[in-house]
This record gives sequence, structure tokens and C-alpha cells, in this order.
Amino acid sequence: MLGWKSSQQTIRIHRTLLESNGHCLVIRGNSILQRPFTSSNPGNNANLRDGNIAVLGGGITGLVNAYYLARYLPHTKITLFEGTPRLGGWLRSTQVDVGTGKVVFEQGPRSVRPSRPNGWVTLDLIRDLGLEDQVLTTSKESLAAQNRFIYFPDHLVRLPGPGTSILNAIYSMLSEPIFRGLMWACMTEFSKPARVKADKSYDNDDESIGSFMSRRVSSGFVNNIVSAGIHGIYAGDVYQLSIRTIFPWFWYAENLMGSASKALVEKRSLQWKQDAALEAEWAREPPVSNAMKAMRSSSVYTFKKGVGQLADQLVTKLQALSNVAIRTETLIEEIQPSQDRDTETVSAKFPITISFTHGMQIQILTRSVNDVPRQVQTESFDHTVSTISGKALSGLVKSGPSLAMLSQTSSVTVMVVNLHYSNPSVLPVRGFGYLLPRSLSFEQNPERALGVIFDSDATIGQDEIPGTKITVMLGGHWWDGWAAYPDEEHGASMAKAILKRHLGVSEEPQAVRVGLQRDCIPQYTVGHHRRMEQANDALKKFSGRLRVAGNSYNGVGLNDCVRSARDVAMGLVEDADERTGLESFDPKNHPTFTHAKEK
Repeated sequence: MLGWKSSQQTIRIHRTLLESNGHCLVIRGNSILQRPFTSSNPGNNANLRDGNIAVLGGGITGLVNAYYLARYLPHTKITLFEGTPRLGGWLRSTQVDVGTGKVVFEQGPRSVRPSRPNGWVTLDLIRDLGLEDQVLTTSKESLAAQNRFIYFPDHLVRLPGPGTSILNAIYSMLSEPIFRGLMWACMTEFSKPARVKADKSYDNDDESIGSFMSRRVSSGFVNNIVSAGIHGIYAGDVYQLSIRTIFPWFWYAENLMGSASKALVEKRSLQWKQDAALEAEWAREPPVSNAMKAMRSSSVYTFKKGVGQLADQLVTKLQALSNVAIRTETLIEEIQPSQDRDTETVSAKFPITISFTHGMQIQILTRSVNDVPRQVQTESFDHTVSTISGKALSGLVKSGPSLAMLSQTSSVTVMVVNLHYSNPSVLPVRGFGYLLPRSLSFEQNPERALGVIFDSDATIGQDEIPGTKITVMLGGHWWDGWAAYPDEEHGASMAKAILKRHLGVSEEPQAVRVGLQRDCIPQYTVGHHRRMEQANDALKKFSGRLRVAGNSYNGVGLNDCVRSARDVAMGLVEDADERTGLESFDPKNHPTFTHAKEK
């Protein structure tokens, strides 16, 4: 049974195991629970031995969450709900036959960074799934890693970085209009006053990235460079997105030390409490395979059949498990907390008898998309993990604690155009691709493109035939408020126009695929951290029965989603009753701004 609370006495004995007839009585906090006593049982949560958990959403977050729950709680029933016919969410990889062979087109993420800690969580998952031999890595010495561009004002500008000599970097900084004034602005950043605090607390007011970086560095830096990077990750407006949430190091540097320059000189870094356990695990791990070493040291990596192969393998694993049910084309109508107050008594073979009251459950009202007439059924679950968007979740919780603050997280729509050319030398340069800043003139970007990826260089080894593969991304915040979006034919023509104007590509592609990803990237606008604090407090009122994970909260990348899915699952495995999935926003979990000598 789930969520028993003592109604006669409070027992506060922690981590005590009492063996009896091949079973163990686990006394933790104020509850006493019973489960088989076996050293191989990985889960601590005896509450969930015969319980059931609902996972809402069949995207990558939901699949990973269900996988870890099923793996560590093998006796618990896991039900995954997805409203559409397909699983995998925004991971959309397709092998397209272009006549002479197949190429892989990505409509979602096309590569993954192995940055720790979140990136290493994804790598651990890949190892668990047996996908190491399906990974394609791009080294840090590759052209894709060393050649990254911004288009400004009418040509490609290579960003200084790996592979760039000091002399070339200095020459570029002095000669390219995009960098005008940047060196002096960076050198004098330490002398610029910090923003006047609203109070002396740790929670100084939030600010947009654009406003913050304009104050600390320069508006040119924001409009020409930072906005381009934000287009590549969030497809968002640099003057709307939160500095505290997206670039927390800079926010803490100013608030605690007065400037980023001083923090850099002292080699300060943010240390998050929730990362400490992971780092400790990796410090104790046995030697890893050569394949894992290659992935960890790569610039980026992907899979032979595309990033969607990760979701496909998760689905295969889940479908093989007897304690997992996957229900596609099932819509969630409403989520309701319910309180069952029936009492049970557990008696052990020693002088102690304890009565329990069943805790809250979550009732989920569902219906099939194929039901005619519409038929709604109510199902009860001991725990529910929501991986759908925060905005969608807020509309489903119509009774109980309000989650209205989650409705303020909007999302942008992006059109993705994949093109394949038979000519392997159609591009004038080699590299990862280029991004377009907000300062680019309308004449240079009337289509409102965000960036162009040179897939042939960025993800080598996926395709059966030679050629040039390119992806053009359009829209994002530029299309906010549009009543209608371009159709596929218009999208293809816009992408080809951009490539011709910027790169001189006039050849017709061998194959084109256009996809409109509606509301695909959540926008962490100013005040996001405070809203998530409020959401964390509201979710606590569900007594740990409703938890959240996914890209609406603390990171929009694939690694962020995998990490949040795992963290929520392990919280349930460890019997952490009060967790919500938003613990990182709790004031008591603020990171420390650590000096290098203090590590």
C-alpha cells in the first residue's frame, strides 16, 4: 500500500532493518513497511511494492522516467499515457530514401553534448540500453567543432575558439564589425556597478539576458552575439528570457561578487547540491569502455539512425516489461487529488502494533481519442509523474492546490527544413553551421531564420550515400503571435532562398523534408525561477503524489530532460515523500559559489 501514516504513534528510527521470516520491516521516518529482504532489490521504497504509478507524456522525458521506475521498482505497475499515436516526443529521426540510398533527416535534436553532469547521465543511460555501438562521435578536433559561424552583417564570421590561433583571434576581434568594442567592454566589465538590489536577500530581482549583458558588457555584444546563441538553443528573444535561469553563473557572480570578471579571476564556480551524489558515483565507478571514453571526450555525438534511436530503444525495453503498460492515443481530461482514509493495522512478531491511514492518491480522468461518443474513465494512481508541458498540466489540475503559475511558461514554434544535395561540395565552407543574430538586417533575413546546420560535417557517418545535408531552422520568437504559419512548400522555398543569399547555393536539392514543430521549446522568461519556487510549494501540498519533469522547468535540452526524468524516478525509488521534481528551485537548495581552492 502507498503512503501509510501512523495514526497512533510516531516512530522516528531511521535506516533500521529488522529481519523476520525472510522479510524485513523497514522503519523510516514515521512509517513501518514490509517487503522481501533480498540484497538484489535495488529499490528502497517498499510502499510501492504493489503500488501503481502513472507517467503522463510519451516524449523522451516520460520514456526515461518510466524506464528507471520499471527498472528499480519491478513490482510496481507503471502506466505511461501518450495522447498521440507515436512515442518519442520531439525526437524525430527519419531515414529517407533519396533514390540512390538512404539519408537521416532530423526534425528535432540532431546531436548531443557529453557535458557533465547532465550529459553523463545520458551516457549512463545509453550504456544501460546497450546502444554504445550505435553511437557516432564528432571529435573536438573536427571541422564541425572548430568552425562555428555567425552571419553578420553580410557574411559568415568564424567565432574564435578551438583551432584558432591567438593572432587570428585578435585580428578577427579588431577587424570584424560583429566584435566592435567588445574587447574594451570585456576589459572594463569589472568597473561597472552592480544592479541596485531590491533588498539584501539572496533572491535579488530577475532580469532579462539582454538587459543584464547590456549593462555588464555592451548592447552590441547582446544583439550581435548573445542573441544568435539564444536563437540556436531556445529560438527565443534575448530581451525576454531570464538571466537567472539560463545563465545562473553570471547572475550569482554579480549578486555575490559584484562582477563576472572578479569571479573569473578567482575561478569561482556554481556547485549544486543535487550534483554532489552523481559526482561521487562517477568517482567510484569501475573503468569504462573505450566507446564510453570516446563519447565522454567528444564534441558532440549522435546515433547511426538518428537521435530518435534513443527513444526507439527505450520503447523496445519498456514493451518487454510485464509491469509496464503503454497507452497511446489516450487523452488526459483532468487530474484530481483524492484522500482515502480507510485504516489498516500491521502487527509484527514483537510487541508493537501500528495502524496506518492510506495517503492521498491521484485520480486521472482519461479518454481514448477514438471513442465515439466520448467516454471518460477515472483511474486512481499512488503516484503520478507529469512530463507534459507545465502549461498543459496547469489546465488539467482543476481542484486541489492551484498550479496556475505554470501556465505562464509559453513556448515557441519552429519550422525545420532538411535538405540533401547530391553534390558533396555544395557549401563554400566546412563546419558546424551558423546562427543569425537579432541585429541582422531584414534584407538579409526576411524569412526570419534562426540558424543553419551543416549536418554533413556535424554528424558524419549516418547516411548511405555521399552528398551535402543541411538543416534550416525558421521562426521561433520571430513568429510569436502569428495566426498562421507557412505551409511545407513555402517553408522549402524560404530555406532555399536563405542558402542562396547567404552561401550562394543555387543547386536544387535531391530531397527536402519540412516539419512544423508547434510549441516545441519552452521559454524561461524573466521571473521563471520565482514561478518555479511557487510551483514547488504548490506541488508539496500533493504530499509527493504529483511530481513533474521535462523541459518546462529546468533545461530544454535532451540531457536536461533525461536528468530530470531520472531524478524524479530515483526520488520515488528512494521513498522521498516530499519531492516534487522542482527541488532545485527551493531556497534551501541554492548553489554555492565556490572558490577553486574550496573544492
